Amino acid sequence: MRWDNQIDGAGDERPSTGPAALFGAGAVVTRTFDTPEFRGITFHEVRAKSLLNRVPGASRMPFEWTVNPYRGCSHACVYCFARKTHSYLDLDTGLGFDSQIVVKTNAPDLLRRELASRRWTGAHVAMGTNVDCYQRAEGRYRLMPGIIQALRERANPFSILTKGTLILRDLPLLQEAAEVADVGISVSVGFTDTGLWRTVEPGTPSPAARLAAVRTLTDAGIECGVLMAPVIPFLGDSPEQLRATVRAVAEAGAVSVTPLVLHLRPGAREWFTAWLGEHHPHLVERYARMYGDGSYAPTWYQRQITRQVHELAAEFGIGPGGRGAARRVLVPERPAGDADPAAGRPTQLTLL
Repeated sequence: MRWDNQIDGAGDERPSTGPAALFGAGAVVTRTFDTPEFRGITFHEVRAKSLLNRVPGASRMPFEWTVNPYRGCSHACVYCFARKTHSYLDLDTGLGFDSQIVVKTNAPDLLRRELASRRWTGAHVAMGTNVDCYQRAEGRYRLMPGIIQALRERANPFSILTKGTLILRDLPLLQEAAEVADVGISVSVGFTDTGLWRTVEPGTPSPAARLAAVRTLTDAGIECGVLMAPVIPFLGDSPEQLRATVRAVAEAGAVSVTPLVLHLRPGAREWFTAWLGEHHPHLVERYARMYGDGSYAPTWYQRQITRQVHELAAEFGIGPGGRGAARRVLVPERPAGDADPAAGRPTQLTLL
């Protein structure tokens, strides 16, 4: 299933081989655009065979279904857990994940058909739990307006987790949807340290810009929580850094803040470790010890961070995140189990 025939040039396109089992029998169209915002990025346009993905049955996540209009993400977060998914397509989980973006061009129409099925029961749909649905590609392909409209037409509850300020483009649609369905929005802001942001999340809007989006959403009547993720050990977890971040979250008007300590799954772990060796080599051994038993930091450390953030949230007048309307994208501490073999749908790789 290797994708060949990738090309250069402004607006060039060419069919390339692709995974028919996932994306149908038609050709995958590969495009590049010689514009500053898309330079170095290759888009693989596909027609998906299904869009609603079932969350693994053993998961404790507060939703059962997700929608992901993209694979790969130009946000280029070095810690992104979803990097492993690119290997399923024989695409590189490092730079390839950042620059080889799969675009499900038929996503809005396909979702509309799936929601109209007699088998669909109107369950909550979560978006942004794999890769960001408001990444840079969305500015060109504009898949989210049609997706939100399809959900609104069925009064289907949904939530969005994003680092992308492009969500503000769709604010009128979100307001309309919130009139007929339960809509939850969360923005991910793990820290406000601009130096750390520039190296670890180079393709994202700045933390300040994301918090400004939280304020805009809240002022427009769309309650917005903040997923304080990831809290990065030894780089973004000092008491001063945690206090600065929670204070900024409170000032942005967020209805909740919930911390999530960095986790390093296969795929992300290798890429993050390489980044760490280049930018903070003195921390490589400390990370090896902290994450020696698996993908997660020790439970005592996670609880310590959670306690500190909750105490700061209380001090600044905001409550910890729970299962409220604007927090539906939040997830449990441990990884999900195996998928339900009887689900009959693709399964969603969980955020944790």
